[in-house]
Amino acid sequence: MNIRNSAKALIIRDNQILLTKNVDTDGVFYLFPGGGQEHGETLNEALKRECVEEIGQNVRVGELLHLREYIGKNHEFASFDVNVHQVEFYFECELANEPWNEQPPIAPDDHQVGVEWVSIQQLHACRLYPEALKQYITKRLHGGSVPVYLGDVN
Repeated sequence: MNIRNSAKALIIRDNQILLTKNVDTDGVFYLFPGGGQEHGETLNEALKRECVEEIGQNVRVGELLHLREYIGKNHEFASFDVNVHQVEFYFECELANEPWNEQPPIAPDDHQVGVEWVSIQQLHACRLYPEALKQYITKRLHGGSVPVYLGDVN
């Protein structure tokens, strides 16, 4: 089995966070824009490419905020993620072209149905993966200290 690197964007503006909106048999869920790093590609390059594909926007990549591991066999999706081991790098990003000009995604992921600005105050009510990031996003906005390495969380 291989370990897959994935670069993710945390795009926050006016107490809202930009997420991809997805649907499965359990309903709506949200993910951070971004995706897998390709061979020969830097994490920054991967994140820029994935944001164009998933949110239709160019981004400026900033500071690395979090590092998360996802070992599928350890979580609720073990039945179909048993062989998944992914390391995710969460970067602070901003849209390169302001104001927000909603463009349709170029190559959305399988379950993706759109892009949505979600109020950070409403994150607790959303099905967001990884869920562990909800508390850190809220804490960061209030000036709290948050860890960079989150471990194997979902």
